[in-house]
Formats: sequence, structure tokens, C-alpha cells
Amino acid sequence: MKPLPPSLYAATARPAPPTPPLPGDRQVDVVVVGAGFTGLSTALHLAERGVDVVVLEAHEPGWGASGRNGGQVNPGLKPDPGQVEADFGPELGARMVRFAWGAPETTFALIRRWQIACDARQGGTLRAAYQPAHAEGVRRSAEQGMRRGLPVTLLERDAAREATGTSRYLAVMRDASGGDVQPLDYARGLARAAMQAGAVVHGGTPVTALTRAEGRWRVATPTGTVTAATVILGTNGYTDDLQPGLRRSVVPVFSSIAATAPLPEAVVRQIMPMRASLYESGHITVYLRVDQRSRLLMGGRGPQRPIADPSPVAYLMRYAERLWPALQGADWTHGWNGQLAMTPDHYPHIHQPAPGLICCLGYNGRGVALSTAMGGEIARLATGTPAGEIAMPVTPIRPMPFHGFWRVGVMAKVLEGRIRDRLGI
Repeated sequence: MKPLPPSLYAATARPAPPTPPLPGDRQVDVVVVGAGFTGLSTALHLAERGVDVVVLEAHEPGWGASGRNGGQVNPGLKPDPGQVEADFGPELGARMVRFAWGAPETTFALIRRWQIACDARQGGTLRAAYQPAHAEGVRRSAEQGMRRGLPVTLLERDAAREATGTSRYLAVMRDASGGDVQPLDYARGLARAAMQAGAVVHGGTPVTALTRAEGRWRVATPTGTVTAATVILGTNGYTDDLQPGLRRSVVPVFSSIAATAPLPEAVVRQIMPMRASLYESGHITVYLRVDQRSRLLMGGRGPQRPIADPSPVAYLMRYAERLWPALQGADWTHGWNGQLAMTPDHYPHIHQPAPGLICCLGYNGRGVALSTAMGGEIARLATGTPAGEIAMPVTPIRPMPFHGFWRVGVMAKVLEGRIRDRLGI
């Protein structure tokens, strides 16, 4: 079991609930592999349905990107609603749009229902563009959202400056349903809620083998086994080879974050006055928010390896000073990263590669809300709802060729994206 990597969240989170390793052998209805947002939300929804469910986590709840992400509760999918409906048809596409753009409301409702202490704030999400071509894309997105009755508004240059405190952005789309959380607190709170509902969560319990015999699955770990009718894999950016081809169906991308110490009141008043979360529209985006303790958190692409301090992402600090000159001389105290899972088509993937086996991964940077909401859909699927009736399509696993070169590919894509952003194309 690896210790929790250093981060602002690890330094400030509320204590973790006890999740001791699996002690021996047991039989349950469902075993969930992975105690991130996907696995914990699924376990909570299953337990609420009266299902006997066990969660197995190699380290501790929230150890992966669930406890290290930007904390933004973003609505929607990467493609715009119109593209989703074109890709999947009017019936399924519209269902996907309702589900994904409603995912923040689902998340905040769950937090309220279980009284999860995670600095939850539904202050909205801003999608901001500084290049004319990307500003046109933001305007199209806002128009599509407004036409479908989504809680979005378009802020042009002056209104964008008032909302963000910087004159950099040409157009901003605000979605009032979004917001932010302290993600490690949220992961630990989900674990507590799942256990209160009746689920059992075992940390320090890596799964070493997955086999099927006589209509049931046997999940092997160093400290025991679990036999179950259904197995759910929710390992996202840390997926291994338990299920052939699954690891090679997504690209694990490190996303890095730098955070300041609490800022003086005179400075913090100038930064993101609306107190919404923001992510930029472009090929290589930066995302940011001011937390409830007046710290600026700014994230983006960085080294494709673990980091433990802000120095490897100094460009984020320089960019913050460009946006808000008042930040010059600020104390940047923390820097960290975690692996997200990206899919080639930019949609989350649900798979049923064998009877009683469900896989769900690939949130493409929108995992806080999407994975929380997806937990309810996976629970429905695991308890008999036909695949055609859930909110996302169930598809075959499609491993990517040359997956072993993912680090080289990611860095090449980042370089290409930065060049295109500078050229405004």
C-alpha cells in the first residue's frame, strides 16, 4: 500500500475513515475494484438498493486522481450537445445530454443528502476563451445550451472581465449548475456514506487476479478472496491488466496543479470575483479556482510523471501573474498531479466484456460530476436494468494501437496544442 501522495488536499483533508485490508475469504453480491469516485458512488447506490457490496482498493479511498484533481464539478461532456445528439441519435443523444449536463446537480444533491463535509460550493463553472476562434466555439456552446434550457449564460468581454478579474477572455460561458469541492474530502465522504449505507470498503487490498467459474467471479487479493455474481472495475487512470485490453483503451494523462498560500484579502478580491471555477477553451487548457480559504489553485498539463512540489509547473505560476498582476510575489506552497483517463472519442466508456463484469472509465477531465452520476447508472446496470435504458451507451473495449508509447504521444499532443493555441487555430 502506497502512502497518499503529497498535495494541498492531503495536507488539509478531514481524517479518512477506517478501511482495513480484506481479512480472508467472503461471498457478496457485487465486488467493486477501485475506491475513487466511480467505485464509491457505485457502491453507495448499490448499498442503497440493498445489495451486499464490497469495495477493494489497493491503497486508500481517493488515492488516485479522485483525491488529486482540480476539484471542479463541471457539467457536460467534452463534445457540445449538438455533437452528442449527432453522434448517438436523437433519443440516446438527448438522454446523454440530460444526464451529463445534470451531473453537477446530481453530485451536489448527493453531498447534501449524505451531509458530506467537503467544502462544496455550487458557484457555477466558467468556460473561457482568449482566442477569437475559441470564443466562437464558446458562443456556439452557450447558444446550444440555452436552446435546450440548460442554466447557461454568455458573458462577453466586459462581463467576462467582471466575472474573472482579468481582461484576457473574449467570451465566457457560465453554467450555474457547476461548482467545486475539496476532492479528497469528497472521496473520503463518499466512502463514509457508502459504509453507512451498508457497503464494506477495504483499503490496502490490491486485486491480483480475476477469474470466473460456475457462474461467479473470484477476486483474489494478497489477504483473501471475494466471490461475487458481479464485478465492477472503476480504476480509470490507474487501470491495469485485470481485464485484457482495458488498460490500452484509455490514455492515462498526468494533470498538474499548483496552489498558493491563503492570499491577502486585498489580493483575493481581484481574482475570480464571481468565485466560480474556470477552465479555458483551447487545445491545451488551464483550469483554476479560488477555494474557500482564499487559495488560488491553478492546473494544467505538466510532466508525465509524479511531482511533489510546484517547481515543475512554474509556467502555471507565471501565467497566473499574467492574468492577475497582483499575484506577483505570492507564496506557491504546493504542487502535485494525478493520472486522468482520456478516451479517443472523448466520451466516457462503459463495457460489459463478460457476464457479470462491468467496466466504467474515461471521463476526459470531467470526472468529479460525471463519475458520481455514473455510479447510479452502473448500479442500475448491475441490478438488472437493460443496457439500452441507461444514460450512456455500453460499447466493446477497443484497445489502442501503439499504446506503449502513450507518454511520447501525450507530450507531442501537448506541444502541438500549445502551438495551435498560440496561432489561434
